[in-house]
Amino acid sequence: MSYTKRVLIAEDSSVIQNLARKILEFQNYEITAVKNGEQVLQLLEKEDFDIILLDINMPIMDGMECARKIRSMSDDKKSKTPIVAITGNAKNYTDGDFKEAGFNDALMKPLNFDRLVEVVANLTE
Repeated sequence: MSYTKRVLIAEDSSVIQNLARKILEFQNYEITAVKNGEQVLQLLEKEDFDIILLDINMPIMDGMECARKIRSMSDDKKSKTPIVAITGNAKNYTDGDFKEAGFNDALMKPLNFDRLVEVVANLTE
């Protein structure tokens, strides 16, 4: 029996957070949503997730810093969790910047929900 895959979404826009949640819940993922990178790290101390979706531009701790901190965690399983950037690319990061920070993939805003489902499915197989 397969278990429900757990997705952690860090996104400060309630609209994007709620849309992504509904799309992924419809695909039978279990969703946990937070508003910034600091909350992501606090949750990861206590729980495991199959994939993390990180907005790049968030208050308190942005997605780039959060991804680097996840990759440097001492817990091997947590540090290897797939991470996907969600970005409007306001700061003009390149694919190389995302890879260097530890992201497995990046999704541009406005989100293409078919691509969201495809990326999440591919990275949680």
